[in-house]
Amino acid sequence: MAVLFLVEIAGGKVKKASFEIASYAAKVANQLGTEAVGLALGTASADELAALGIYGAKKIVHASNVAFDTFDAGATAKAIADAADKTGATVIAISQTLTGKAVAPRVAVRLQAGIVSGAVGLPDADFVIKKGAFSGKAFAYMKITTDKKVISVVPNSVGATKGEGSATVETLDLAPAASRVTVKEVVRQTGDVAPLPEAELVVSAGRGMKGPENWGIVEDLAKVLGATTACSRPVADVHWRPHYEHVGQTGVAIRPNLYIAIGISGAIQHLAGVNQSKCIVVINKDPEAPFFKAADYGICGDLFEIVPKFTEALKAFKASQH
Repeated sequence: MAVLFLVEIAGGKVKKASFEIASYAAKVANQLGTEAVGLALGTASADELAALGIYGAKKIVHASNVAFDTFDAGATAKAIADAADKTGATVIAISQTLTGKAVAPRVAVRLQAGIVSGAVGLPDADFVIKKGAFSGKAFAYMKITTDKKVISVVPNSVGATKGEGSATVETLDLAPAASRVTVKEVVRQTGDVAPLPEAELVVSAGRGMKGPENWGIVEDLAKVLGATTACSRPVADVHWRPHYEHVGQTGVAIRPNLYIAIGISGAIQHLAGVNQSKCIVVINKDPEAPFFKAADYGICGDLFEIVPKFTEALKAFKASQH
């Protein structure tokens, strides 16, 4: 009857998305009168995993086989399904990160479970769950009627609730499935800021920048804010910026607390990937740019004049707070 959630690990550290899904699973478990159990796959310290108790997890089962350090969707899905059987879990909660998108449907098939992907709310008493529809333009309410249930939750949609306590950590013996994929190299994003799927502050720019040599003003603004940088698809396609920075329907879908769009017109494909941001600020010289209709705040003018002034004003404000 437990609620099982997937603990995502990168470089031996628990990823931010796992804090939110732990909190989500704990709330669902509380509704059902049971407990939230986390499944950690791969290398991670017991202290790191036990800290998930702050977010409501009662127990973490840890399959520390190093084979799990390299992500394989099929092997991960089998491990989650096996862990669900061993822990008696009837509800499986997974964050809808790139990992979750690849894994959750496979888990549902293995368990013959109903699934709601892209959940943005907790289930009600009848297990009806709210999710986004039509690229975020509407909401749908889906009911899961099967005995076993899989929910993938959009990051930064429900929030992580902190409390007190520590989860117990137990070893779980899971044999990795034979992989059908050969991983030759893993290249991880480096730096002090959060990767896009986890970022709470994002500064993004488009073709209005006129060329990659002008990106310094975007990076300066992002640095002052402590934000992650992003870009529109045309910018990534012409290699002004790396493809992992591309946000939109065909790139990374994000839901930050603040999204600043600089020199981006706001095509529907771009909006579909960012319109769930809690606050959108648009800087564009075209007063007819579609993005202004979706913006919470808009500045119409020359970005090459506005962005440096914006950055300096933020620096002055931060200095005044000390």
